[in-house]
Amino acid sequence: MKWNWQQKDWPDFQYDSEKLAEFETRFLKESGVILGAYKHITEDEKQTLIIDMISDEALKTSEIEGEFLNRDSIQSSIRRQFGLQQDVYPAGLAEQGIAEMMVDLYQTYDAPLSHASLHNWHHMLMIDHRHIKVKGGYRTHTESMQVISGYVHKPTIHFEAPPSSNMESEMEAFINWFNTSTKLPALTRAGLAHLYFVSIHPYEDGNGRIARALVEKVLAQAIGHPSLIALSQTIEAHRTGYYASLEANNKGMDITNWLTYFAITTLEAQKYSEQLIDFIIAKTRFLDALRDQMNERQKKAILRMLKAGIGGFKGGLSADNYMRITGTPRATTTRDLNDLVKKEALFKTGQLKGTRYWLNIPMMRDVVDK
Repeated sequence: MKWNWQQKDWPDFQYDSEKLAEFETRFLKESGVILGAYKHITEDEKQTLIIDMISDEALKTSEIEGEFLNRDSIQSSIRRQFGLQQDVYPAGLAEQGIAEMMVDLYQTYDAPLSHASLHNWHHMLMIDHRHIKVKGGYRTHTESMQVISGYVHKPTIHFEAPPSSNMESEMEAFINWFNTSTKLPALTRAGLAHLYFVSIHPYEDGNGRIARALVEKVLAQAIGHPSLIALSQTIEAHRTGYYASLEANNKGMDITNWLTYFAITTLEAQKYSEQLIDFIIAKTRFLDALRDQMNERQKKAILRMLKAGIGGFKGGLSADNYMRITGTPRATTTRDLNDLVKKEALFKTGQLKGTRYWLNIPMMRDVVDK
């Protein structure tokens, strides 16, 4: 079996640009919609959006690789990176590393790509990974770099990357391509960058996370603004399909199917980003309408529900949840919840022990209806 990098025309990827044209048009149109909405929110809302988006992407790009981090710790580190007020929440090394990489990506999206910038990202990502021999440098081990699954005695090889001895020349060619391909349509260039990079697999670990960061860099360069697209959030929700599509396109040079899959995924991520902006606006109006109408217990519970984001408080808020969040007895909990329903801050579903409370925000009602 020959892998794509073993083909005589590597890395001259082929694709049908006509099949991608409609996706490219939709991407530019939706980008305009997002930037238009972004301009109509306050500076505080923008700050909230940026921190939420970066932290969610940091969390999800790690989860795609099976690494589960602490969201509060990531957010705390991101806020410090932006020079905002110091959070008291401690940031672990892994959370600090991914946060630093994501903030650097946000702040330097328009800078040319270089060996140094890639190594810097890798060092940030691997700061807490003791098993990595080379941090901030391309792999040097002599054994094959393989992506495998299954039993040790009978593994399934999903991909084998070029040997470590080829890394300098392969990455020199990749970086040159990346910096000179800016005239390609956004989704095409982003999809190419992702597949090209992971096909080389230049690092011992962290290749998927860096590939997705490169996608964000490409999309940001295309629109002239940090993309704020929930790409990793969308990929993580359909992780099996993501890996299957990569595997189906790592043996030949025609990658139209990969670019089609990637374009559809990115457009889905754009829609999620639009919804997040709408949620932030709705959240602000919701809290403004309830200003000075809630006691401290109710505020604490409502803010906790809002923190859950677009998907809502998983399973709805129960009386037991409220008691744990606020530390109040059941009688007080019942009065507080009934009062919030009366004030139309919450609506409820179910009965008796099955009663659940939901934020009375239109998009939250949509979640419950589904």
